[in-house]
Amino acid sequence: MCGIVGYIGERQAVPILLNGLKRLEYRGYDSAGVAVLHNGVISVKRRAGKLRILIEDIEQEPLPGTVGIGHTRWATHGEPIDRNAHPHVNPVRTIAVVHNGIVENFLPLREELESEGVRFQSDTDTEVIVHLIDRFVAAGRPLVEATREALRILKGSNAIVVLSALEPDKLITARLGNAGGIVIGFGEDGEMFVASDLPAILEHTRRVAFLEPGQMAVVTRNGARIFTLEGEEVPVQVTTVPWDISAAEKGAYKHFMLKEIHEQPRALMDTIAGRVDVRTGEIAFSTLPLSKDFARRLKKIHMTACGTAYHTTLVGKVLIERLARIPVETMIASEFRYADPIIDEDMVVLAVSQSGETADTLAAMHEGKHRGATLWAIVNVIGSQAMRMADGYISMQVGPEISVASTKAYTAPLVDLYMLAILLADLRGRLTPQQRKELVGHLQYLPGWVEQVLAREEEVYRVARKYMRMKNALYLGRGINMATAYEGALKLKEISYIHAEGYPAGEMKHGPIALLDEDMPVIAVVPQDPWYEKMISQVEQAKSRGAPVIAVATEGDERIAEVADEVFWIPEVPWMLTPVVAIVPLQLFAYYIAAELGLDVDQPRNLAKSVTVE
Repeated sequence: MCGIVGYIGERQAVPILLNGLKRLEYRGYDSAGVAVLHNGVISVKRRAGKLRILIEDIEQEPLPGTVGIGHTRWATHGEPIDRNAHPHVNPVRTIAVVHNGIVENFLPLREELESEGVRFQSDTDTEVIVHLIDRFVAAGRPLVEATREALRILKGSNAIVVLSALEPDKLITARLGNAGGIVIGFGEDGEMFVASDLPAILEHTRRVAFLEPGQMAVVTRNGARIFTLEGEEVPVQVTTVPWDISAAEKGAYKHFMLKEIHEQPRALMDTIAGRVDVRTGEIAFSTLPLSKDFARRLKKIHMTACGTAYHTTLVGKVLIERLARIPVETMIASEFRYADPIIDEDMVVLAVSQSGETADTLAAMHEGKHRGATLWAIVNVIGSQAMRMADGYISMQVGPEISVASTKAYTAPLVDLYMLAILLADLRGRLTPQQRKELVGHLQYLPGWVEQVLAREEEVYRVARKYMRMKNALYLGRGINMATAYEGALKLKEISYIHAEGYPAGEMKHGPIALLDEDMPVIAVVPQDPWYEKMISQVEQAKSRGAPVIAVATEGDERIAEVADEVFWIPEVPWMLTPVVAIVPLQLFAYYIAAELGLDVDQPRNLAKSVTVE
């Protein structure tokens, strides 16, 4: 979960940059670096490993200068070694860039630049950005315009900060999409700050402005000017953040839940980071020891969890069974140890828990351990009991999730399970290298697909206002998206207190259809997946009973547009990844209903973030 800090002023930049990076360490990283401008020269220090290694290097060889940028990196392209750490510079070291995000089209851009004679010094996608800017500067463009031209070429969700010896009186920063936030801090006595998150700069200033997607800013000692990527200047809206850290961390959002919904593109990138090589299709989890021999003798996986985490296991079952051909059994953790499960040493018990402290999940893990199984865990909180108990674990890497209703800690483990399914299939010889590369390649586009859904937030808000007074709702899904229906219903009931039921769509005729009338909205998850035709049939049956239908469907689907009353459109996505994208409008739908009803969205009644008692 990459971190960015920038400074321009009269003080020495390095202590400010390093202290800001320390305050972003909670987000996780595998390398760190700084670039500082002094007497017309950019000096760079980059080191793989913990921030202290970089600090020790700088203590031995200080970097003077009053303008600089710093970065902590989770690897997405290229292994975590010194030369892949940020900042990245052009060949003559007149331009330096730090970057959060994924450049989706970096391979064709790299090939194009190499054909022009550019020699790359790293394996990263970030380096194409600095070379693109350098190309336009060499053609005579001012730095601002050169950066703008480079950004127009990039695909994907990205946040950058640019430092140049050619124009030493400014920093340029930009944000493309939601996968990387940018906050600008307005200090006193001619100094300004840039960061990817508020904690990095709060000790210096409470006056901040947030960049919106599609905006860039020119930051000087005298302030900041903000522009669209088309060059139109927009007003700078400065907000004074209270010292209350909880309020500060919400930033521009009214509730943590909404903030965390919007953090999902970045959280997904951070989940992928350091684990996949999109060029080769290789996947590795450094914290999950997994040999080819063990994968091939693995007879069964028992997945166990509670609530939202349990819904992720339903998706994981489909993925692992379809790709790796390993039988998977899912069971709610509170039932697991009472079910007398059939377990031996050639099986895995895989627990999913955001907190890693859920009492029922820990009890299920104890039961699995007692019966000789290998324990795996997917957890978010580093150092939690589930993580310590497990023989191997996968960290969600989504950062703190404050809202009781889980959002980013739902979509991230879906991606973890997708990657695990591919890895198991590969180790068991179930995939060709080309199949593996194709499956892994889809991951680099996933944050952008979620971005596209978030861009239609106003449409979801309109529908939420229309249905906010409903008393009941029936959520329907099939196959891999049956879990999406369950999770969508859970989100609504958790925060709005509206009765909602998630149901397998094929079971509708076996009971729930009796409930359908004009006062029972049906929310149907109908993407273009292998169950599409069956879902269309269920939607038509619901409509014939007079029920209003809200569909989650693939963009351009004319059939669903004709039959549904409202549609939440999602982009066309490979079916195994549809649960990650399809849940996002349902999260927003639940959020806006609860917010419009004036309820306590982040702390709904009777619920706790971590259920540590049975």
